Amino acid sequence: MTLVEQLAAFVVNASYKSLSDAAVRALKIRILDAIGCAIGALNGEPIEQIRIHLDDFGGTERCTLIGSGRTAPDRAAFYNSALVRYLDFNDSYLAKGETCHPSDNLGSVLAAAEYADRTGKELLTALAVAYQVQCRLNDVAPVRDKGFDHTTQGAYAAAAGAARALDLDRTKTAHAVAISGTAFNALRVTRTGFLSNWKGLAYPNTGFGATHAAFLAMRGITGPLEVFEGNKGFMESIAGHFEIDWSKEDLERVTRTIVKKYNAEIHSQSALEGILELKEERKLSAADVERIEIEIFDVAYKIIGGGEEGDKTIVQTKEQADHSLQYMAAVALLDDQVMPDQYLPGRIERQDVQDLLRRVIVRPRKDYSDRFPNEMPCRLTVTLRDRQTLVKEKRDYEGFYTRPMQWETVSRKFEQLSKVHADSALRRDIRDAVARIEEIQARELMKLLARVQI
Repeated sequence: MTLVEQLAAFVVNASYKSLSDAAVRALKIRILDAIGCAIGALNGEPIEQIRIHLDDFGGTERCTLIGSGRTAPDRAAFYNSALVRYLDFNDSYLAKGETCHPSDNLGSVLAAAEYADRTGKELLTALAVAYQVQCRLNDVAPVRDKGFDHTTQGAYAAAAGAARALDLDRTKTAHAVAISGTAFNALRVTRTGFLSNWKGLAYPNTGFGATHAAFLAMRGITGPLEVFEGNKGFMESIAGHFEIDWSKEDLERVTRTIVKKYNAEIHSQSALEGILELKEERKLSAADVERIEIEIFDVAYKIIGGGEEGDKTIVQTKEQADHSLQYMAAVALLDDQVMPDQYLPGRIERQDVQDLLRRVIVRPRKDYSDRFPNEMPCRLTVTLRDRQTLVKEKRDYEGFYTRPMQWETVSRKFEQLSKVHADSALRRDIRDAVARIEEIQARELMKLLARVQI
């Protein structure tokens, strides 16, 4: 068999019985977390434009849009994925050379599961498949340093998850993944330099295409089955040679994914927890601070600290702000939190944060880089105007897999993000539906999400 056929065998053989209790708990926590992020994003400007786009184009009403309305499955996957992703508050997975957001796959899996009227157990299984495929490809075949975006591996994951939710056979699953993997090789420029709306829409677009690919394969359309190892395939053209034995893979990688405590790029989480702990412990005021120095692992420096992906002291938009460690540290110190309100235009433009962020210095540190991704180490040195120096060192944060976030904490995050768009009764019903997802049909959850108010 080709590698994609071996992957397809893994997808088809996956079952709810293969999931450990820990994996089931982790999946439920990440579904609730992703739904909270999605509801909290309903008033985002790009989201409103996508809604207009979908209304203009229409689509057979087969699948539910979060916040009311129905459309074709691939368009529902795009819209609901855009909601999950827009705030940049959903979960992450850290590999040595790649970072991804596995709950980006939820929109595709929900659309396929609703279309096919799958059970909650089947939904969980399909989502676990998508998590496993994306995380393991991030482990063995990173592409960031080659100039490609992590959505490139996501093309395989989202197609695998959608195919599993549709209950495609091994042959059709292989073709679905082959089509998607061939078609969606995205450039890393998405996340470098001047960041645009596409930063939050690149994966939803991949989910749109991957869902489309799964449905094409369902109809009998074929794809290049040597997509991985073939002439001019993924290995030769992008990733280089790698090995993975899909017959030995389980569905447990979800337990190594991490949930965000702050509405901020994932590599910033330990530093932000540190700055807020330091402020509380020492009763700091931003007015007392002369300079903040952050020593951190090289991946964080490259992506959000001013390394190879661009200057992070020029912050004018949400997309730039949530990928600037300088901005996020400054606004955390000023506002005692980093939530969606910290990315409103009026907050970004205020002089207090613009002045302070330019006094945040970020440097890579080799020993911290060596400890990543098993830890998220950093050292904060705050120099006060009276020349006093305060130091805080961190190795992880609440939400990292070494200190996993529990259901109760994620429930509070869900409440905070969704309360504007759902009354207390609806919020309770959504939480309860996720908590007992294995007992219901996927459509029951989607009916609740259709009642959310835009």
